[in-house]
This record gives sequence, C-alpha cells and structure tokens, in this order.
Amino acid sequence: MRPQKTLIIAEAGVNHNGDLEQARRLIDVAAAAGVDYVKFQTFKTEKLVSRDARKADYQKENTGDATESQFAMIKKLELDRATHELLIDYCREKKVKFFSTAFDLDSIDLLEELGLDLYKIPSGEVTNYAYLRKIAGKNKPTILSTGMCDLGDVEAAVRLLLESGLDRSQLTILHCNTEYPTPMADVNLRAMNTLGRAFDVRVGYSDHTLGIEVPIAAVALGATCIEKHFTLDRTLPGPDHRASLEPDELKAMVAAIRNVEMALGSPVKQPSASEKKNMPVARKSLFWAADLPAGHVVTAADLAALRPGTGVSPMRQPEVIGRPLRVPVRANDPLTYDQLG
Repeated sequence: MRPQKTLIIAEAGVNHNGDLEQARRLIDVAAAAGVDYVKFQTFKTEKLVSRDARKADYQKENTGDATESQFAMIKKLELDRATHELLIDYCREKKVKFFSTAFDLDSIDLLEELGLDLYKIPSGEVTNYAYLRKIAGKNKPTILSTGMCDLGDVEAAVRLLLESGLDRSQLTILHCNTEYPTPMADVNLRAMNTLGRAFDVRVGYSDHTLGIEVPIAAVALGATCIEKHFTLDRTLPGPDHRASLEPDELKAMVAAIRNVEMALGSPVKQPSASEKKNMPVARKSLFWAADLPAGHVVTAADLAALRPGTGVSPMRQPEVIGRPLRVPVRANDPLTYDQLG
C-alpha cells in the first residue's frame, strides 16, 4: 500500500515585506525544502480593510508599532499583477507550485486569470457570504481554514459552498487557530478529525505554533494537508515572521512529514519484509530440559522454550504434553515430532 501523500503548503504570506527579491528567496527556500506549494497572499488593501481598522495585538507586538493602522501596514505588502506573474514564472523555474490566498472578490478573479489550480479560503473569510459564493463558483479544489470558528460557523460556510456549486469531493477543511504564535494549550488538534466526521471531507491543519511537532502530529492523526508559515529570518520586521519557520526548520518539517507518511503504512497487521529475517533469531522453539528415556511421558517440566525459533513452536506445547517418547532424548536438544509416540 502506497503511503498517502500529504499536501504541504509553505506559507510565505506577506513575509516578502514587499520586496520581490525577498519573495524569490522565499521560493528558493520552499523549493529546497521539497514542499508542494509556496503560497503568497493576494489583496487590494482598499478592498480588504477600512482605513481606521486597528491592528491585532499580535500584529502590534510583531511589528513593534502600535500606532500604525492595519491599512498602512498591509498596503506596503501588496503584490500587483506583474509581480504575481514574475513569481509564478520563478516558481516554474524552481519546480515548486505557486499558490496564493485571495482576500477580496477582485483578487479571486485575478488568481483565476493567472491559472491557479486550487483556492484557499482564509479563516477571516469564513463568514463572508459573497466571497464564499464566488469561490464555489470557480468549481476548483478548495481549502477552507477554520480559525476562530465553532462547528456552527463551519457548517454554515460548508452549506453555502455546496449550495453555490462546489462539490464535496473538492473540499478540504483545515483545523486552525488564528493566534500568532498559537499557544500549545490552544491547538486542540483532536478537533481536526471532528471536522472530518461532521462534514465527510478531507481534513488538514494550518499551523501557527512555534516549532514543527504539531503539524507532524497532525499528519499522524490523518491530516491530508499541512500549511505552515515560513520566513528567511524570524527577526525580520513584519506581522508574521515571529510565528514562522526558518529555512532549516521548514526542511526538517517536510522530511519528518514524509517519514510519518511512510511509517503510517496500512491497517493490516503483519510482519514487515525487513523484520521477517529476525523471526527465527528472536522467537523460540521447544527444547528438552533434561535427558529422558524412551517411554517417558512428557510433562511441562521436561520442556524449555529457547532460541532459535526454527523448530516446534512453544505454542504447540499442549500437543506435546502427555505423549510418550519413542526414543531417548538429551537435554538442550530441539524437540521434534518424530521423537514422540
């Protein structure tokens, strides 16, 4: 049975800091780590946030600027169409797939024009009626993040997506916590499989914790998709760098996930090919515990279970006890059926 391959999305997000060369370096890192997609964010600031919207607490802390508006912060992080096209070309050159999350209706259309093969609904758009309908109308594989949601929020979004044309088979739901970084006590990873059972869909996990252990655990629990922020350097200025992996950590996460995929195997319990050679060495056979004459009736005290396991299995002991010996036997010799009457 081939292991299920986890879709790994390396979330560059806005960690390019508005710098094309930094964005290219992020693509280099993602490609070297062996991820499936490197994901950016597509938005027009005027269509995403009002001019007076405040930053989240984590954005104030991570940027070191509590007075700057959210509008001013993200306006500097916009990527225009030409930059998207350059990044798509660079991803193609580096043999990693380009991906982006649209945060407004016009940006959904831009990504469609650019030929993206799937869509991502971020947690903040789960309650955006027009946005959900437009995504569903594209009729492409769709990933839904569910940070800040209870089950009712997810149910309403899923119902709208399905009513608007998305097929259930196209949907993957990601468990998520929208705090950067997420405290371990708030991860609640078991909720991921609750989502799968509730909506009969593939599930995954979008991670904002520090470190790599939680996404690895999610794969062990059945995640088919992992999304994780990464950066060139966690000390860079910007809202998301502090909750992101550095290049070596991203590479380690991908390697660990691929190992877990192989280790999960199949539901069948059976000896593996690699361990079969050790069965005779580690298992035992029945041996004689003492010198015994012909005609002796075998008792449990006459038997010893010793390695190697190349002879009569100790599980056959009940078949041996009570039978007479046809020939004399010597201590430490293996028991054979032709010795028994």
